[in-house]
Amino acid sequence: MIRRSLLIAASAAMIVIPTAGPAYASPHDHATYTPAAESENPWLNQRVMNMAHSGGESEAPANSLYAFKRAVGLGSDMIELDVQSTADDDLVVFHDDEVDDATNGTGDITSLTTAEVTQLDAAYNFVPDVGTEPGLPEDSYPLRGVRTGDTAPPEGYAADDFGVPTLEQVLAEFPDTPINIEIKGSGFFDGDSFTHNARLLADVVNASGRTDLIVTSFKDSAISTFHELAPQIGLAPGMGGLAAYVLTGIKPIDGTVALQVPVTLYGTMPLATRDFVERAHNDGYAVHFWFSGTAPDDSATYNEVIDSCADGLMPSRPQLLEDILDERGIVRPGSGGTDPCNG
Repeated sequence: MIRRSLLIAASAAMIVIPTAGPAYASPHDHATYTPAAESENPWLNQRVMNMAHSGGESEAPANSLYAFKRAVGLGSDMIELDVQSTADDDLVVFHDDEVDDATNGTGDITSLTTAEVTQLDAAYNFVPDVGTEPGLPEDSYPLRGVRTGDTAPPEGYAADDFGVPTLEQVLAEFPDTPINIEIKGSGFFDGDSFTHNARLLADVVNASGRTDLIVTSFKDSAISTFHELAPQIGLAPGMGGLAAYVLTGIKPIDGTVALQVPVTLYGTMPLATRDFVERAHNDGYAVHFWFSGTAPDDSATYNEVIDSCADGLMPSRPQLLEDILDERGIVRPGSGGTDPCNG
């Protein structure tokens, strides 16, 4: 699986940097944080969000209904998920373009029917506190077999919660929970598969009537295609758009409501700084940070990102983040609390 940090680095390398224009500012350029001005962007008022990444892939099987239900139950404000398409042109909630690593199946997801994909065991290779890790001793996988009826489900859950869900299932299951959707494809360099999935996603979203969504993708072409077909949905830019904004200040396409960025770019450029968040807020964008190999999913890093004035964090450990937000009494969407950046 290609890590997000490497993909963004590759994208940035292909961008022609203008000779003039605002450059990336040092985190020391501003001594104090200036709060975001009033804006038409509703996501600027939704902070500080616990946006469970894949439902929290270190604490539960990634992208499963079990993970999403658990995350929402413990207090997550938004769930983040990925979509791929099946041989039937249905969208399922799954990260990779092959099912081998995470499930008991094999093959490209586009070669499998929706019925075949949804019968797979999404917890087959899940190791608690680690995530997806194939090849370990059998007793490393306590949730293996729940989907197939060979293992009893945890109390309050059913076997179906451990399969691969369709996007329509997730939208129906969580009608009141905002959802962040990332458009995936059949291999990073297969751009057509990303735009194909963008069209499928627009159909599903338009039929749902939902607007409490943010859509993103590594491929800016997929985001543009989606925006043309579903302009009512807020966007987060892809690799090219994000790198252009970070490095040169060029704003992403119309419809952008959030910048969803790694904690550290290239392993050396910190983005979880008050300076960067202030710049984004002043340009009208919320800022959501993901980790995924760019920074540890641990208490120290979560606290650092909270103190950067982030609007949301996408943790693989949503329970850990929830505990920190509760202990510090941090302001949350729809409720009061301490704003780490405004007193």
